Amino acid sequence: MERMTVDQLLKLTGGKSSGGACIKRKNKYHAVKVGGYDSRKEYHRAQQLKLKLKLGLISDLREQVSYLLIPSQTNDKGIKERPVRYIADFVYIDNATGETVVEDTKGVRTSEYIIKRKLMLLVHHITIKEV
Repeated sequence: MERMTVDQLLKLTGGKSSGGACIKRKNKYHAVKVGGYDSRKEYHRAQQLKLKLKLGLISDLREQVSYLLIPSQTNDKGIKERPVRYIADFVYIDNATGETVVEDTKGVRTSEYIIKRKLMLLVHHITIKEV
C-alpha cells in the first residue's frame, strides 16, 4: 500500500479538511493498543505482574520508567541535540532475590532498541530482562 502525505490526501478530497476526522496510523509492527498499553503482549504482562504484586512475589512495581542514556549536547555549530532516553515497560523488585528488575516486553528487537539495551548496560550497569 502506498503511503500518502497530508497534502496528497487533501488533493484527493478537494483540498478540504475532513471536518475533524483523523486518519488512524497503523503500528509499524502491527501491535494493537489494549487497555492503555502499547500491545496485547505488554497488557498481558502487566496483568501478570499485578497479580505477582498482590501475591507478594514482587514489590515497588512501576511502569514506563525513563532512564537517561545520553544527555543533551550542543554541537560545534551551536545546535542543541536532544537527549537519548530508554523507557522501560516495567521496573520492580523481585522479593525472592531482592534485585531490581528492569523489564521490556518485546515483540520485535529493533536496531534502535539493541543500541539502547547496550547503553543501559554501559551507562547504568543494568541488564534488561526481555519478555
